[in-house]
Amino acid sequence: MTLIMEWTEGQPIYRQLRDLVIQRVMDGSFPEGEAIPSVRQVATDYRINHLTVGRAYQELVEMGLLEKRRGLGMFVASGARNSLTNDEQQRFLDEELPAFVARVRVLGLVMEEVSEQLMTMQGNVNADHH
Repeated sequence: MTLIMEWTEGQPIYRQLRDLVIQRVMDGSFPEGEAIPSVRQVATDYRINHLTVGRAYQELVEMGLLEKRRGLGMFVASGARNSLTNDEQQRFLDEELPAFVARVRVLGLVMEEVSEQLMTMQGNVNADHH
């Protein structure tokens, strides 16, 4: 997890750290079945209390994303990335998409035009990945 982290005031540090680990699992930086940095290492790297790191890790264990292996440390659980992807897709459909549609309406845009733009953007993204 060696990157500079700027903690924000709006959210407890343990939650920000939890979200950072989730981001790493989703982007593949922390692969399933692999160890993640120890509580002590993260506490030292980020100059935060080890109890804060432990709390973030414990939430991730409770979410089924990490697993403790006695004497070995914390590991990314099998299926964690898929679970996160499903959760994020559902959150997008439940929260972000309705907000997007409401914003389209407020702006007076025509949904068909927005849809065409989305399809064009998706085509450009797909072309970039090939």
